[in-house]
Amino acid sequence: MNGLRRFKKLAGAAGGFLIVVAFAGAIHSANLWFSHSLYSRDAMDDANRFERELKEYVSTAGSSLTASSATGSGLRSSIDTWKMTGAVEDSPLVSPAKLKFLVDGFIRHLETHDDVHTLAVVWFSKDGDQDATLKSETKTAPSDADALLTMPGTRELLEEARRTRKPAIKVPETFTGGARGPSTIALPILNGSRVAGVLVVFNDQKTTGLFLTDFLRFGLAIMIALCATAMLLAGFFVWVRFRDRLKDSQTIQFLAHHDALTGLPNRTVFATKLNEALRLAHAKATNIAVMLIDVDKFKQINDTHGHAVGDLFLQVIADRLRSVFGNHTVARLSGDEFAVLIAIDTDRKALTRLAATMIEATRTPTRISGKDLQISLSIGVAQAREATWRASRLLHCADLALYRAKHSGRSTFKWYSPDMDAEAQQRKELEADLRKALEQDEFRLLYQPQFALADLRLSGYETLLRWEHPDKGTISPTIFIPIAEEAGLIEEIGSWVLNRACVEAAAWTDSSLTIAVNVSPAQFRPGKTEERVAHALKTSGLAPGRLEIEITESLLISDTDAVVKTLTHVREMGVSVAMDDFGTGYSSLSYLSRFPFDTIKIDRSFVATLGKNRTTDAVVASIVGLGRSLGVTITAEGVENETQVTLLRAAGCDKVQGFLFGRPMDLTENDPATAQARIPVLDLDAEPDAETETEADADANAEDDKTEVAAQETELARTQVA
Repeated sequence: MNGLRRFKKLAGAAGGFLIVVAFAGAIHSANLWFSHSLYSRDAMDDANRFERELKEYVSTAGSSLTASSATGSGLRSSIDTWKMTGAVEDSPLVSPAKLKFLVDGFIRHLETHDDVHTLAVVWFSKDGDQDATLKSETKTAPSDADALLTMPGTRELLEEARRTRKPAIKVPETFTGGARGPSTIALPILNGSRVAGVLVVFNDQKTTGLFLTDFLRFGLAIMIALCATAMLLAGFFVWVRFRDRLKDSQTIQFLAHHDALTGLPNRTVFATKLNEALRLAHAKATNIAVMLIDVDKFKQINDTHGHAVGDLFLQVIADRLRSVFGNHTVARLSGDEFAVLIAIDTDRKALTRLAATMIEATRTPTRISGKDLQISLSIGVAQAREATWRASRLLHCADLALYRAKHSGRSTFKWYSPDMDAEAQQRKELEADLRKALEQDEFRLLYQPQFALADLRLSGYETLLRWEHPDKGTISPTIFIPIAEEAGLIEEIGSWVLNRACVEAAAWTDSSLTIAVNVSPAQFRPGKTEERVAHALKTSGLAPGRLEIEITESLLISDTDAVVKTLTHVREMGVSVAMDDFGTGYSSLSYLSRFPFDTIKIDRSFVATLGKNRTTDAVVASIVGLGRSLGVTITAEGVENETQVTLLRAAGCDKVQGFLFGRPMDLTENDPATAQARIPVLDLDAEPDAETETEADADANAEDDKTEVAAQETELARTQVA
């Protein structure tokens, strides 16, 4: 189809060109015909005039002059002033000598005109042969009669004048339609009724078409303009078509080798250049390097500000990469992953400075749509010698270094080291074991108690997850949860935990105790989460009012409408919904207004400095006041001492949980109600003293490291449910 369309376009252009050329040719043909007719008629008029004058001259001069007095007869200087008495049918019969004498006199009169030049006089013998008598003083005359007769058309012209006894003309033509030179006129010389000879003259018709010169030029200009227009139009159409094809070809070529968003080389170009650089480096035993760069928390920027801002953000990063790495090859490998090829032999110190310069270049935030966005990059660096000059191995080493950088606080760079291979191998083994753990039931649930602060009554538990590996023992959630997320197992693990928690809670003797299960953004799936909750309640028989689903603020950012709709369906089942870690994320009050949460949980980071920092005290008091105004339950996490309990109770907090009230426990071996018996005896009426360290504070400070590690483990071990 494309070929047919192109053929039609070319055929249309060619047809238009041919039409214009045909029109111009018709105009030119008419111009030639008109010009030829004009010049021929004018030449014939002059020839007839010359013929009449010659006859009259011969007739009058022959009767009044004798041969001896003819030369002194005082002929007038111009034949234009001769008295014209009409055409003479036949000239008088005179002797050949006298006729030649009279013709010579007539020629002298003709030579007085600037536009008439005598070429020759050709005399005929009685038998018809030609005998040329030439006018030697005429510059245009040939040197002999034979040369005259060989001139194109001359013989035919003489023959026509002798045969018809009338003047014969020849008008030369040009491409433009004008006269190319003087017209040739053959005048028959009559002696009686016989043609004695022919007088051949050149008649310059320079005044013939003066009045038509502008017209002819204008017509020629139109013709040339039409032809030029046709050619230009045809050329323009061809050029437009060629330009579009060339532009499309260049665009396709560019997109095949570059990223459309940032204009950087793509993965294909990077791989080609990397292989070539490694080949040369291996031949010369030099050491090139590769840096893999990942944008930290880029998904968060997309979810918070939109994809348009995210695209501009990537373009800003690409510009900064170009400015720092200069002539080195910078490529975009995937969505938020870039790569840099240092194709020259560079020592480790120089590469470290280069990576540090790139990290420093991200310190300045970028402003997009009126908002300052902080740039954070993680960089992994590896050299060819460490990868034995193999491209796949070099990229793998840089990727391991990048993984280490992202798990070392981000916004930093790390060099590849051999121990990273062991860690990667360990992660692979753990991933394989993690898949088996679900099948072999190696996970177990721990529960941390929650107490009502008003009367210190046990109100429920929060579910935490542990992995009991058969060979490695208890594995920290800080290790296996990220692996589960990367391996895509977190949803399956979350479903297992939700079902198991509901089954175990349904078996508790105290049916008033609630069970809280955490749901992270990595596991939340609108439309499926409510189905999993309904399935867990149905199979376990647990009352919906005893189940509480905890979510974080970041979950609402990604797709607020879909999340709110799903949470609304969960709440309609009778299940409570809590906002976990309130105050550490975006804390947008619009979320609280759009969805009526049942519980707000104060993050442990605020509780840890409660009573020691006035700002923290004010934040906690504000959160509690907000919750009471909205009619929701306020729960404080990470309560470790009596001072925190007293301050939280004074602020109006509803529930508390933390190591002071109980560490995570396995309730399959203990009655859930026994947690009530293990809580410390607290004086809830005591006044808090920020300057005095309580006994609980002393114990907590004495075991600060253990408490901190336990707190982190508890937080990261929260079940991630979908």
